[in-house]
Amino acid sequence: MKKTSPVLIFAIFILASVAIIAVIGNVFTPYTPTQQNLLARLQFPGLLGGNPDYPLGTDRIGRDMVARLISGLRMSLSVAIAGTFIGALFGSMIGFIAAHYRGWADETLMMLVDFQASLPFILITLTLLAFFGNSMTLFIVLMGLFGWENYARLARGVVLSAKSQPYAQAIVAMGASNSRLYLRHILPNIASALIVQITLTFPQIILLETALSFLGLGIQPPLTSLGQILGEGRDYLSTAWWIAVWPGALIFLVTLSMSILGDWLRDRLDPMLRAKS
Repeated sequence: MKKTSPVLIFAIFILASVAIIAVIGNVFTPYTPTQQNLLARLQFPGLLGGNPDYPLGTDRIGRDMVARLISGLRMSLSVAIAGTFIGALFGSMIGFIAAHYRGWADETLMMLVDFQASLPFILITLTLLAFFGNSMTLFIVLMGLFGWENYARLARGVVLSAKSQPYAQAIVAMGASNSRLYLRHILPNIASALIVQITLTFPQIILLETALSFLGLGIQPPLTSLGQILGEGRDYLSTAWWIAVWPGALIFLVTLSMSILGDWLRDRLDPMLRAKS
């Protein structure tokens, strides 16, 4: 029996810890993310010998970094989960439609996919946010449009492959409807490939949200995200490094752990890789 990799165990531990902290993290601090104390601004982290009332220090207006990080982590994960779900649903639907109708519909949709893949998405996002103004709804929709072309290509390919299998042809010959064929038989067989793609897209959306919030075009105050905290800390790297280091470390750990889990799932669920091994 193959031993589980310590790296994988570490990644799962990090992701489980992050999920628990995001859900019940408020119990770990008596402060709120917006609570200010100008008399305690830029306090050195208590865990490193500073003020014990603030284990991870405070920011430029005296807000507790623990409370800020918990709130930012919850927001960043929520945006990434919503964006990943929207992209996976929209892209998979496009792939299913293209594989079902073929012909001009397939060519048109795949042309749209190629067009999307050729564009610098972050520049388009910056333009739309600057033109239409920032709103949470628009921001999440834009996050959802990131990477949908990957789901479309994947879904189209695996659906075409599944439809050529004997079991699918037998189901069609027995008179099953298209909805039954796709939802009851083909979708469960291609779900593993979609799950792997979700785990690979999720950390990319977190990094995109971080970049936009860092530039001031993402999550806006009074809401908090890890990217926003990181952006606030860039002016204090020489005097209060912890403002930028803590959210940066969280972003690094979450994205790295999710990528490790995605690679492991791909190795386990991809039949081509299993055959080679």
